[in-house]
Amino acid sequence: MGCGSCSSGGGCGTSTKLGTVPAGCNNNGTCMTSGCNKLDVYDWLSDMDLPSNYKPFNIVEVRFKGSRKDFFVNTDNIYLEMGEMVAVEPSTGGYDIGHVSLTGELVRLQLKKNNVNPETVAKKIYRKANEADVAKYNAAKELEWETMHRARKLALDLGLSMKISDVDYQGDKTKATFYYTAEGRVDFRELIKKMAEAFRIRIEMRQIGMRQEASRLGGIGSCGRELCCSTWLTDFKTVSTSAARYQNLSLNTLKLAGQCGKLKCCLNYELDSYMDALKDIPNDVDRIETKNGVAYLQKTDIFKKTMWFSYPGAESWIPLPISKVKELSELNKNGIKPESLDHAPAQKEVVKPVVLDYENVVGQDSLTRLDEKNKKRKKKKSKSKQANGSKTKVENEKVTPTVENKQQNQQTPLKEQKKAEGDNKQTAENGPKPEQKKKRRFNNNRNRNRSNENKQQNGGE
Repeated sequence: MGCGSCSSGGGCGTSTKLGTVPAGCNNNGTCMTSGCNKLDVYDWLSDMDLPSNYKPFNIVEVRFKGSRKDFFVNTDNIYLEMGEMVAVEPSTGGYDIGHVSLTGELVRLQLKKNNVNPETVAKKIYRKANEADVAKYNAAKELEWETMHRARKLALDLGLSMKISDVDYQGDKTKATFYYTAEGRVDFRELIKKMAEAFRIRIEMRQIGMRQEASRLGGIGSCGRELCCSTWLTDFKTVSTSAARYQNLSLNTLKLAGQCGKLKCCLNYELDSYMDALKDIPNDVDRIETKNGVAYLQKTDIFKKTMWFSYPGAESWIPLPISKVKELSELNKNGIKPESLDHAPAQKEVVKPVVLDYENVVGQDSLTRLDEKNKKRKKKKSKSKQANGSKTKVENEKVTPTVENKQQNQQTPLKEQKKAEGDNKQTAENGPKPEQKKKRRFNNNRNRNRSNENKQQNGGE
């Protein structure tokens, strides 16, 4: 997007220091990025040596916020470069700050393109912007966002059917231009009074269209690039739905409309080539009558010059060249019905050789080699599972339980239960016996120890 000041209508010349090159990308406006050179002209004469007796053209093109440009006379012959900030004479009192967008002989061509007579250019360039001018300019630009929201609130309070889309302060902070969109005429006299009391500046109201609003605000289109109207497009031509019909586009308003709500300007870009190609294609051939039936037109390939017809109820379409269609239509006009449509022979599928982008010198394999192996393994596993499942089914079918086997199978769990109950009883009866024996042995040893102690005591006495 270039330097950060491009959104405020500036270019690469946002330097606040005197005697330095313009700030931003430091390319003096020749970086050719869409943010820095918004609606700019590339100065291809800038690096060329001029003749010794050449008198430079004294009219300079200056760019302001948005897509607004104007021409000014350089009466003092100040040396100016593209992107520099200059103080110029506005249409009202005071002064305005803008960026130089073009100098030299190319300005003469721009005047001719815009149908402006060089003798009618009367506004002057005062000077290069100094530090005080730049500081006041930056302070004015910081107020634009807040001023726009306050103005919108005032318009809503008055119930006006208008949308204030942008505000442009003059460089000396004495005047503000309000750009708005509305469907019809709006009586904003009361709004101007309230805004003058709130902002204490001179106010100018200017109505713009939807496309001009999109060009001032900018944005990203559905193609992924910046809007054409905000970067290079200046001439807004009318766009109709017939342009979409000629190009065989679906009439979907969501896809055909741009951010401005109108039809996209790019629908006119390729319209001329389509119109040239449609000159050879007949417009009045919607169906062809044959002895086999009536074939209706289904599709037209404009650039391949092929028309596709089909019989009612048939699934296949028959491609016909334009010359053949013209012959068949002339036969129908003369009352002659051909037997059938001579469709083109079926095209054989040509197997294209696989061309690798690299040579396998190091022995590198394809990146999808593991996926192919995994697929093969999965297929083998699935086949083995199916085979095992079929074997188990066959075995289960072979072992068919009889009535006797069923009775035996029913009796076996009863026997197992009885055995388990008997084991539990034995464990319950035999469980405490070893504990009792241990207690008896312990008690006997204890009694023996006591009797021995008593004997010793009696013997000692």
